[in-house]
Order: sequence, then structure tokens, then C-alpha cells
Amino acid sequence: MLAFSALVAGSFSLGGMVANDISPSALNALRFFLAAVVIGGLALVTTGLPRRAWVAPWRYAILGGIFAGYFVLMFYGLRTAAPVATAAVFTLTPVMSAAFGWIFLRQTMTGRMALALAIGVAGALWVIFRADLAALRAFEVGEGEVIYFWGCVAHAAYTPLVRRFNRGEPTIVFGFGIMCAACVSLLIWGWGDIWATDWVRLPTRVWGVLSYLVIFATAASMLLLQIGSMRLPAAKVMAYTYLVPSWVILWQIGLGRGAPPLMVAVGVGLTTLALVLLLKPDTASG
Repeated sequence: MLAFSALVAGSFSLGGMVANDISPSALNALRFFLAAVVIGGLALVTTGLPRRAWVAPWRYAILGGIFAGYFVLMFYGLRTAAPVATAAVFTLTPVMSAAFGWIFLRQTMTGRMALALAIGVAGALWVIFRADLAALRAFEVGEGEVIYFWGCVAHAAYTPLVRRFNRGEPTIVFGFGIMCAACVSLLIWGWGDIWATDWVRLPTRVWGVLSYLVIFATAASMLLLQIGSMRLPAAKVMAYTYLVPSWVILWQIGLGRGAPPLMVAVGVGLTTLALVLLLKPDTASG
């Protein structure tokens, strides 16, 4: 999940660079198609694709639709919302995931988990707003933030549903089924945008970002999320998203966009403390 949070952070930093160059539906349709090819190929040479894995295909349809919906809404949100605002919305995901964990799996939350989630929210917001209280007070909710919020709701529901729907299938096989369903969902939903896209004239940066999204932010991160979802309660899985703003800072520095104020380190420390509290064994959490 630590690796998952780092890879997801890259999709924020890089995705914002091309959000207005191509339709979100078209970009993500190609993204999921290529990711399905990658995961399917890996499955064939490792575990194979046993027939029993395709029992109850409605499971893949639900999970694939939710997974695709999150990413499409994310890119629509990035078109109009500032990165600070979208990152702030993202910090709500662990709390929502805890709620869905109770609804779908009856996973309960202890006092320590609640405290850790609260500390994580505080730390993530501190990082997002770069220790600037004036920036926090000036935060406004716009159309992009609202669109992305519903994407975060989908992401929060996805985590416990993976554990609920899995029937013992290998992680990579289950992931291939989800990826195929996501691809089909996007082909149906975004066919008009796909057809209207001038693929030949797309800027070079779109193809570079797409390569990262396919290999790391989609195929690898989805497999990592599945592994975490099968072994940890939903709230703990999504709590790692509190590290995303800190990873984004490192991505921004790596891309040559400067470092934040030193006081931001306080927020990084709070998110780390939240993870330490959440990683302690907790029998009540399911």
C-alpha cells in the first residue's frame, strides 16, 4: 500500500498536465485496454486463466464500472479544479471507505482507528495547503471538486467490494477480469469521445503520461490495491491515501516545480503517525 500511494500520486502530478489535451473517457478507455493486455499477458504466463474464475461475471462488471468511473471523474475534476482542492477532497476517501467497510463487510472501527483517521486528515490537509492557514480559509468548493468527490465515493466503495466479491481467484486473474470490465464500460460510455479524438495529432506528452498511467497507475496500482484489500480492513487500506499529498510534493520536486515550505514537514509527520497507529494489529477492525 505504500507503493500504491506513491504510484497514485504520480497520476495526480502527471494527469493534470494532459487533462485538457484529450477527453477523459477516450484517455481512460485506451488506458484500461492497454492495461488489460498487460495484466492478461502476465496472468497467462503465471497462473493462467482458469474457467472457474469467470463464474458470476457480474462481479467484474460492478467492480470494473466503479474503478473506471473513479478515474474518469478524476480527470473531469482536474479540468477545472485546482490541484490543492482535488487533493483536499481525496483525503475524505479513508473515512468514506471505513463507512463502506461496515456496510459491505461489517468491519467495525475502534477508537484508535478513528483517532488515526482524524490525525491523517489533519496531516494531509496541512501538507496540501502547505502550512498556510490563509490558503485553507480561502478554500472554495467548485464544480470540479464536486465531480471529483463522487469519484472518491466510488473509490471508497471499491476497496471493501474487492474483498466481498473475490471467491479465491488469484489476484492477477481477478484484476484482469476487473480491467476487462472497466474497458468495456468505457467503450460504451465514451464511444463518441473516442471516435472524435484525433489520435494522430495528440501532443507527445499525452503518450508519455499514458504510458505511466497504463503500467504504473493502473496495472501495478490495481494489483497492489487488491493485495491490500484482501489483507487489511478497508479503512486501513485507504488510510495510505493520506500519504499521497506528501508523495505529490516529491513528484513536484522531481519535475522541477520547487519544494514547499519547511513547515509542511509537520503534516508529513502527522500522516506518518496516523499510519503507525493504523498498522498496529486490531482484532475489532475485521
